[in-house]
Amino acid sequence: MLSEVLLVSAPGKVILHGEHAVVHGKVALAVALNLRTFLRLEPHSNGKVDLSLPNIGIKRAWDVAGLQSLDTSFLEQGDVTTPTPEQVEKLKDVAGLPDDCAVTERLAVLAFLYLYLSICQKQRALPSLDIIVWSELPPGAGLGSSAAYSVCLAAALLTVCEEIPNPLKDGDCVNRWTREDLELINKWAFQGERVIHGNPSGVDNAVSTWGGALRYHQGKISSLKRSPALQILLTNTKVPRNTRALVAGVRNRLLKFPEIVAPLLTSIDAISLECERVLGEMGEAPAPEQYLVLEELIDMNQHHLNALGVGHASLDQLCQVTRARGLHSKLTGAGGGGCGITLLKPGLEQPEVEATKQALTSCGFDCLETSIGAPGVSIHSATSLDSRVQQALDGL
Repeated sequence: MLSEVLLVSAPGKVILHGEHAVVHGKVALAVALNLRTFLRLEPHSNGKVDLSLPNIGIKRAWDVAGLQSLDTSFLEQGDVTTPTPEQVEKLKDVAGLPDDCAVTERLAVLAFLYLYLSICQKQRALPSLDIIVWSELPPGAGLGSSAAYSVCLAAALLTVCEEIPNPLKDGDCVNRWTREDLELINKWAFQGERVIHGNPSGVDNAVSTWGGALRYHQGKISSLKRSPALQILLTNTKVPRNTRALVAGVRNRLLKFPEIVAPLLTSIDAISLECERVLGEMGEAPAPEQYLVLEELIDMNQHHLNALGVGHASLDQLCQVTRARGLHSKLTGAGGGGCGITLLKPGLEQPEVEATKQALTSCGFDCLETSIGAPGVSIHSATSLDSRVQQALDGL
């Protein structure tokens, strides 16, 4: 087992195009969001496993000897396996959480224990570890925060147990694993997502693992070969949304008006495909006219989503504020509130960006300037941190 400190990060995600249509067999494009979750893992010899999640106020510790003595035969040996409801129930006993434990805390702890016990049980003795995970991603905003958490855990635990090699070489500030190792990280992260969500699509953990942009169609996930990093504003309206109700609303509208809604879904599919084509052509040298196409696609998709009934007054306000400044926005995810994205073209003066952010903040929204198409899960040098990681550490 490795003895050095590991520092891992993984991105969140946004849906660029195809939300809701994907439920009906159409293409969706998901992109890695350069707001990241960070994990610091330090092996030690105090006989404890410590887990700290400062963003949501969690600090838990378990005796390794106690975990070692448990009957963990309910966790199958060897290959990546899907957690069953029975296994999750037994993990609740292992976790020792109080009855009044918040749902977010309970699921985060259960996902950790599942991955720790499953990945580390091949070791002669379960390792003593101090793990802290913190994030730039707001939880519950549809930005893939739980997937980034699971990806970080899987990558760090597989590396410390030497199931996969540490890709950092002398002098590296940051590096990534091989494709084969990333596939194993993604498989384990998906199981962590299953503990948290029950039956996830696998898109969120795939985006967080691979980074860049992914195409999702009828259960099949594939990476876009060449996807440029695009600057955006990410705006959280802070209006809570009920994803299940919004999905059901689109389905009901399709049943009620099939000749109207089915063409809308087909058109959204065409928007996703056209966006995929344009992103592929942009590569390393995007042209101004390609940004104009992306803006048109954003406008058309937002109108379609409103026609499907998943818009909201807060999202309309977001679009109006940015349109007044010559920018183009759409909702991302389930809609009904939640988050929206605004494309920032190259050459846009920073004072204009700041003025737009201020106008959106004045509406009561949270607004961040970031990028999409970010690198997937990465490992950082703990001794030569970039300023962003150091700032995150200093804020803990």
